[in-house]
Amino acid sequence: MTTPSNRLTGMRAFVLVAVGQFVSLTGTAMSQFALSIWAWEKTGQATALALVHVFGLVPLILLSPVAGALVDRWNRKLVMMLSDLGAGVATIIIFLLYNAGSLEIWHLYVAAVFTGAFQTFQWPAYSAAIAMMVPKQQYVRANALYGLAEGASGILAPSLAAALIVGVVIGGSTLLPGIGIGGILMLDIITFAAAIGALLIIYVPQPERSAVGEQARGSLLKEAAFGFQYILARRSLLGLQLVFMGGNFFTTAGFTLLTPMILARTGSGEQTLGLVQSVFGIGGVLGGLALTAWGGPKRRVHGVLMGWILSCMGGMLLLGIGRGLAVWVIGAFVGSFLVPVVNSSNQSIWQAKVPPDIQGKVFSARRMIAWLVNPLAALIAGPLADQVMEPAMQEGGALAGTFGDIVGVGPGAGMALIMVLGALGATLVALGGYLAPAVRNAENILPDHDAQPAISAAVEPAV
Repeated sequence: MTTPSNRLTGMRAFVLVAVGQFVSLTGTAMSQFALSIWAWEKTGQATALALVHVFGLVPLILLSPVAGALVDRWNRKLVMMLSDLGAGVATIIIFLLYNAGSLEIWHLYVAAVFTGAFQTFQWPAYSAAIAMMVPKQQYVRANALYGLAEGASGILAPSLAAALIVGVVIGGSTLLPGIGIGGILMLDIITFAAAIGALLIIYVPQPERSAVGEQARGSLLKEAAFGFQYILARRSLLGLQLVFMGGNFFTTAGFTLLTPMILARTGSGEQTLGLVQSVFGIGGVLGGLALTAWGGPKRRVHGVLMGWILSCMGGMLLLGIGRGLAVWVIGAFVGSFLVPVVNSSNQSIWQAKVPPDIQGKVFSARRMIAWLVNPLAALIAGPLADQVMEPAMQEGGALAGTFGDIVGVGPGAGMALIMVLGALGATLVALGGYLAPAVRNAENILPDHDAQPAISAAVEPAV
């Protein structure tokens, strides 16, 4: 199979993809920030924000098996482009509703379902594309680079969105005019073109067929189920995903409440929220840069398990016990700095062990296992905060005397306590991974996929 001479290939192509994603993700993060402010001001409830998260997760989970099977059948580059396009269409609809003065909370729920359905295809397609575009020695760096796009967008987006919504006025002079939430949504629409444009000029090879890939072929239902069968037959891979499932439950319950917690504790302080979210981005970028230069731990499972422990205890825990900007900033930085280590180490293990021609199916099943509890955690967190923990952590509340010295009392204290408990729960899950030999020794137990030769060339051209 020849490579088109007019297309970028290899790591250079992947760098371009990451740049396009950075621009697009910045626009998306700005619109999410703006809509979070709008939803909080409209309802004043954590549950409303939690439900947006839930409605986005449900299609990601339910459609993952079928999406993974289709990703392995279809051209992965086209799948990536369509997933970006679908997210752009959802933003256009929200923009039109907002400008018409007709936007309601339930519209955000519908848009989240629509966007989530398209994003179901995006992650397995991008993950599988990495395995075809760069050598396995570069997997950690490539995954870290993609994570950099997410982290870098997180630096710029919150503070820029907060400034653009109302404008910047110093000494009576307008330095930056406000464009409002409608303007933020318009910028998001424009940035989707960057992600699609980058994909148009790169080359993504299609994988050769492996022996296990031949076994997976069949009806769409059979191929959708194969990813689960593959993981269940390998205790080490299943164990890794159970660690992520347990950790995700506790961290989702906590981080679902981060935005309303800060807004409640600061009296709707958009600037404080924007700064904390920007620090999340700074930590993610610096963590990604460090990982790109370092290449990750020699035993990647340590990057997964120890990364979980340090991120929760040094990051999420501080966000919960903090009562002001200084501690929140430290917690945000420490937690996000370690996220690239966790995700890239885990991703590299899977990319090295799973044959590329079945990665769509396996990675989608893997995500469904890891994220299965996320909607449940978010659904629990919102009502638990609004109806139980927040009242219990007010002055004279049922829990104020027990936990008041840890997280304080008053608005936001109940949500903070949930974050603290979530950090402790996720840490215990990661420690449990170290106690399981199948997880602790996963890299030695499982052979790399290239230890066995492919049996045929790809049957469809790459574009």
